[in-house]
Amino acid sequence: MKFRYSARTKTGELQVGYVDAAKKEEATSVLASHELYILSIEEMRPPRWYHGFLQFFKRVKRKDLAIFTRQFATMLEAKISIHDVLNSLYYQTENPTLKEALFQISNDIDSGISLSQALGKQDHVFFEFFVNLIQTAEVTGQVEEAVGFLADYLEREMELVSRVKNALIYPVFVVGLSIIVGGILIGLVFPQITPLFEEVEFDLPLITSIFLGLGTFINEWWIAIVVVLIILTVMAIDYFRTEEGKAVFDQIILQLPLVGSLYIKMYVARFAEITSVLIKGGIPIAQAIEIGGHTLGSALYQEMLHEVAESVRRGELMSQSFIRYPKFFPPIVTQMIMVGEQTGKVDQMFARVARFYGKEVENIVANLVELIQPALMVVVGVFVGLLFAAILLPIYNLVQVIR
Repeated sequence: MKFRYSARTKTGELQVGYVDAAKKEEATSVLASHELYILSIEEMRPPRWYHGFLQFFKRVKRKDLAIFTRQFATMLEAKISIHDVLNSLYYQTENPTLKEALFQISNDIDSGISLSQALGKQDHVFFEFFVNLIQTAEVTGQVEEAVGFLADYLEREMELVSRVKNALIYPVFVVGLSIIVGGILIGLVFPQITPLFEEVEFDLPLITSIFLGLGTFINEWWIAIVVVLIILTVMAIDYFRTEEGKAVFDQIILQLPLVGSLYIKMYVARFAEITSVLIKGGIPIAQAIEIGGHTLGSALYQEMLHEVAESVRRGELMSQSFIRYPKFFPPIVTQMIMVGEQTGKVDQMFARVARFYGKEVENIVANLVELIQPALMVVVGVFVGLLFAAILLPIYNLVQVIR
């Protein structure tokens, strides 16, 4: 059996992973033999087919987490104790998953566990960067400042991701709606006018023949088409939930024209900001890189940054590790990291990279919104023009024959 665990090392570093054992007691013994302080351990059972849908509705959205963190920061600034803050937020929070997590955190803190350790036990809600930053702040006595920074970070991230999604949702919706409407017209309207053209002895235009054949096919096999589409959709969703599927999906997204460039710059900006803060807070560079990879939400970047972190642990220069991935980390990133290594100001260089690419993403999103509408008008106009041409051209030819 496989068990999922979260634990702390002797140095206080948070570790999350899996261990194979016949029983829970054996898994605990294995972790203890590696001198790990176990925070939580649970058996990983094969998920039911409906598990993904339940998790979707039970998840804590970044918006909920951002609101919680801002309220947390505001109350800490007012010099309210952490215990009272958590109790107050528990009654204000509406999300049931976050509410339960706050209850567990409050109990853990009352039992003597630090805030970072309590947050680490709720890793389904609080991501690794969040926990590690709080842990660093506890050592330096700057928890209030750290929570305030996390609130600012989550709000900026939420705004950026929201702008990117809004820029992409509109074209996807319009194109999807055009395809549905076009499919209905081809499947229902064209079969109705097919007998009219069959009675006339003249060659139909190519575009009309294509649409008539497609319409007849859809009209006769629409049930099979719907069933096949549903099966393919379920299979695709199931595949893209696997580790391999996530990597493939990321690869596809990052290779799309314009969209791929946008996502690369967005990932680089977020990674640079996270890494800068962690290094400045005293987290070892290799660990900061790995945490940054886990926080991005991209399986492809996570794998690459894990390799970079391992290279750094082996003594290789960070800039030399990043230079292996020029498509995902542009040359300017490598050059600035190299300067940071030479001057001993790596955290400042990462901060500059974050600011530079943050502005780049904002500019791309702004331009994307302006370019999408005219581009969509052209695409949809061409599609509608083809539909009308497929109908009007044979009618025009029919009138010529009658004359």
